[in-house]
Parts: sequence; structure tokens; C-alpha cells
Amino acid sequence: MSRYQTTVRLSLFIVIALLTGILLGLLLERAALRKAYDTVRQGDKLSWALSQIESRYVDPMSRDSLAELAVPVLLQELDPHSVYIPAREFAATNEPLTGTFDGIGVMFNMLTDTVQITNVISGGPSAAAGIVAGDRIITVNDSTISGVGMDQERVVGMLRGPRGTTVRLGILRSPAEELLPVVVTRGAIPVKSLEAAFLVPGHPEIGYIRFGRFAATTYNEVLAALGRLRSQGATRIILDLRGNGGGYMDQAIFIANEFLHAGQKIVYTEGAASPRIDQHADGNGRFQQTDLAVVIDENTASASEIVAGAIQDNDRGLIVGRRSFGKGLVQEQLVYPGGDGSAVRLTVARYYTPVGRSIQKPYTPGDDASYYSELTRRREHDEFFSADSIHLPDSLRFTTPGGKTVYGGGGIMPDIFVPVDTTGLTPYFLKLFQKNLIFRYAQRMTDRYRREINAIGTLRALDRFFADKNLFYDFVAYADREGVHPTEAEMTLSKPLIEAQIRAYIGRNTSLDETAFYYYMFPQDNTLLRTVAALESGGDGFLPQDDDLR
Repeated sequence: MSRYQTTVRLSLFIVIALLTGILLGLLLERAALRKAYDTVRQGDKLSWALSQIESRYVDPMSRDSLAELAVPVLLQELDPHSVYIPAREFAATNEPLTGTFDGIGVMFNMLTDTVQITNVISGGPSAAAGIVAGDRIITVNDSTISGVGMDQERVVGMLRGPRGTTVRLGILRSPAEELLPVVVTRGAIPVKSLEAAFLVPGHPEIGYIRFGRFAATTYNEVLAALGRLRSQGATRIILDLRGNGGGYMDQAIFIANEFLHAGQKIVYTEGAASPRIDQHADGNGRFQQTDLAVVIDENTASASEIVAGAIQDNDRGLIVGRRSFGKGLVQEQLVYPGGDGSAVRLTVARYYTPVGRSIQKPYTPGDDASYYSELTRRREHDEFFSADSIHLPDSLRFTTPGGKTVYGGGGIMPDIFVPVDTTGLTPYFLKLFQKNLIFRYAQRMTDRYRREINAIGTLRALDRFFADKNLFYDFVAYADREGVHPTEAEMTLSKPLIEAQIRAYIGRNTSLDETAFYYYMFPQDNTLLRTVAALESGGDGFLPQDDDLR
């Protein structure tokens, strides 16, 4: 073979090799592009974007850190109630609903930059260690927490901890001036839903129950309270759901079931991936014949609205108060299977009241601020003061089996509307409120009578305690020394409210806790007084006002 032929063949080989390489490169690039395209086409664009950032971004970025940034934003774009729960917040987020937390078992305030124990949970770790209401915690594990400007969240963090661990407290117990060393072994502390249960003052046939959430133990707590009240003579019940933001749906269903007759619908749920499920009363409810009123307001939401809607749609009782919040979405908590302790609370369905209305108020995905400020707009439109300011479209009108008109689309409308009550809110009272003088005075009186207060175990005993004490005029003198002076007219108008608050705050420092507080505030609560009047008149006989919705 000549040198020329060899050169030509070598050149052809090089050209072919180059062309083959180019072709192979194009094929590989096309395959990579096809794979990337298929990934995107199959709906995994998020994974593709995360992988590109992780592998090609100018600074090192881990997939986990990117997910922590992306997932909350992604959920926020769905609806206002789908949220991401980071691992560090998981326990605290679920604690109000699970029924227990680990701690030392006390309630306290930090009014004067010192932890003052207002109540010791009976049978809890602090009670076992000999701590009593009125004690002040000065040190925790040899660290001073009094008078150093420490915030309450940090104090709680120091006192709480895993059950079985110990914490050393330095306790100041008046009149002693030396610290009393106490070691407390932390334990499981129950988180109670029930805030108050008592017979209404002056109306022993009416029982009052208030609870602030629908947690794992709520149904059992409420059922026990209903039983106690009935054994004391109650034939009518007021369920106060004002400020109750909801919780577990099953607890709402169990409670509604206690009042409804067999076969009556309680609620149904439905979502794109969640087939319709109807919940009906089983006929085993123990209070099917008990007269019932449910009190609601603008902060009554979710599971609370399920109860109110079930009672209203079945013509089973009266709904009294103001339009509820309007949350008709159902969330399911999904724990991340990777095991890092995080979770998402995802909206999986809508719920509908028995007659088929969705009470979810409108929202724009991604605009949570506007959604939650809707209550402010209600106030600006005068809705809290006048039923005439509430306008709902006819397209959302429904009719109950008893012929009553009800509406969907933005909360539960009450049968009897009661505006916000401003009675007693004189300039004098507002100044007292701004300086927190009523609360501070109640704490002073609690300290003065601590031994008597710690021995009080019934509302009747608490009434006897107040019977021989002229607290109101003593308080007026106290407020005068603090620079707040009333006119005669202001003092007359505000006296019932001030007197009730003094007793309520002092009563809260007894073992009766919130029951005492709401017992003394009841006569000053216009919504509850209207509810009592409606129950006593049998509902239909209640004299309608201009602001009643029928």
C-alpha cells in the first residue's frame, strides 16, 4: 500500500470516528433530553428543578434544605389550611390536640417579672413535690429567672422536659425570705379541653358548658360534664363554642351524636380523591330530649361549625351569637416517611352540613393575609353590631326539614343574632384595662387571702368567701392611688363589670380555675343572657329583636 493510500485511509478513519462521536453525542444528548422531558411530562418537574439546583447551583445546596424552602410555599399556594410542619415544631403543633404534654404541672403568670404559680394541677408532679398556689419560682436549675426580663416562652422551655427527668426549683413562699429548694420529677400532664361546666346562676335547670378545642379527650370530658349537670338537675344545656377553633372531626361527630335522633345526618365529606362519606346519628345519644342552645361567634371554626351546623340543620336547637368563622375544609396530617419527624397537614376534602351547604368562606390560593383579615372587614362593615349589615346571596340559601332558612358560603348564621356588647366600657374602665389594674388587684387580693383561697373547692364556698368582702370600693381606692379616677356616672355604669371581673380573676386562682371565671362573668355576658331567655321561652316564644335572624 502506497503512502498516499495510507494517508487517505487514515483521514477517512478520523472523519468517520469524528462523525460517529458527534452522532453518538447527539444520541446521548437526545436521550438525556428525552429523559428530562419524560420526567417533566410525568409531572415530576419539582424533582427535576431540585436536582438541577442541587447539582449545578453556584453554591452547595442539599436536597433537604431545598425541600424545607419549597414545600411550605407549595402548600401555601393550595389553601389557607394546608401547611408544612417542620420536625422542630411537630410536637408543639400537635400538643393542644393530643391530650398530654410533659412538664411539672402548674399554671402561672409573670405579671411582675416573676413566675407566680396560680394553680397546681391535682395529682401532678408539682403537687407531689409539695408546691402550692401562691409560690413563686425564683430559680430553675440554679439559674435565676426572676427579675431578669426573661420571656414566658423561655421559662416554659426551662420547666418542660421529657417525663422522668428532674428539675431543681428555688421557691419563695411568703412570708419566708429564704428560697425553698424543691426537686420536681417531670411527668405527663393532661391538656384539658373543658374550660367550664356549672348550673347557670339563678337558673338551676340550665347547665352551661364551655370548651376551647376538639382534642383527643374532648368528647369524654364533655360527656362527663353533661352527666354531672344532669345529675344536678339540668334539663337544658348551653354549649358555648365561642372562640373554639376546632380540632379533631371525630370528636365533633361524637358530641353532635349525643343530641341527635337515630338516622339524622351529622355531616358529610367529599374531595377529588376522597369519596363521599356520610355520618349519621346512631340513636344512642344520651341527651336526645335535652333542650339545647349552641353559642357561636366569629372565632368559632371548623369542628365547632360541624356541631353548630348539625344542630341547626336538624332543627334540634337554637344557634345564638354572631356568624362563625367559615372553615369547611378537612385536613389530614401526613408524616414524612423519610423519618425526619416532619409532616404536612393537607386539605383532603370539604365538609357539608346535613342540608348540603358548604360553609367555607371564599379564599384566594396564596393570599392567606386577606383570608384571615376577613374578620377585620366584618368589623369595618359593622357586622358585629348589626345583622342588617350581613348580606348573603340567594344562591347559597338552603331550607331545613322544619322550614327554616339557612345559608352557606361563609360560616354558620345564628338563629338569634346578638351584637357585641359595649355596656360598662366607659373611659374609666378602658383606662383600668390599659393599665391591667383589675387583674393586678385580683392578684393582690389572692395573695392576701391565699390560705382561704387554696381551701376553696366549690362555687358555693367561693360565693361565701366573697359575701363579706367589699372589694369594689377597695379597688376604686387602689385604682385612685394608681392614677385612675372615675366620675360618679362612670363608676355607676362600670361597677357590675368591674365587680364581676375582680371575682372572676380571684376565682380563677382557686382549684375551680376557669369554671369560677366564667361563673362570675356569666351575668355580664349579654349573649348568654339572651340564650337563657330563649331557652326559658322554648325558643319559639322568644321575643324577636330587630337584630334577630329567624
